[in-house]
Amino acid sequence: MEQMKVGQCRVGMVMTNCYGLLNTETKEMILVDPGDSPETIEKMVAQLEGRPVAVLLTHGHYDHILAVGAVKEKYQIPVYACREEEGLLADTSLNLTGQVRRPVSLHPEVWVEDLESFSLAGFSIQAIHTPGHTKGSVCYHFPEEKLLISGDTLFHGSVGRTDLPTGDTGQMMESLKRLLGMLPDETDVLPGHESATTIGYEKRYNPFV
Repeated sequence: MEQMKVGQCRVGMVMTNCYGLLNTETKEMILVDPGDSPETIEKMVAQLEGRPVAVLLTHGHYDHILAVGAVKEKYQIPVYACREEEGLLADTSLNLTGQVRRPVSLHPEVWVEDLESFSLAGFSIQAIHTPGHTKGSVCYHFPEEKLLISGDTLFHGSVGRTDLPTGDTGQMMESLKRLLGMLPDETDVLPGHESATTIGYEKRYNPFV
């Protein structure tokens, strides 16, 4: 991860992890899950002297998307999300922004498919569709940096809940089995909430696996 520096801030009512993935050579930056508090996210960007080039969304729940509009407008950057999340992102009842009285309907510029590889900010990224928390949940694997952005699919010693709109417990278990089976143990995992972990640790100690 020599070329990458990871910035992190916790935003919103449920302390969602928003990440800034900085290319230290070019200063290009990827923003992941700008869930709230755009001023806090802007401060993180400024501290790292980054130049955002895109937003990656792991899924469409309110606590991961409330600042997308502000961030997109400020930096004039596209939003990436999984194709299967299209309906939830657009529907304020499914993405729960209506319930928190801050309705947001999102229509990302770029849709990614399962196992699709693409490049942003000089990094090679693979999208891994991991339905369970939502129908269109996706993890982003940075193979050269040995890094996984797991959203609300995989947490340190836990997994995302499946009782919200489009969630499915059976799909979650299948996604976890597939995810842990395809990635090296030394892969660092940055989740949507709480602390970081590794694939190896979760293989050995996660009670849901």
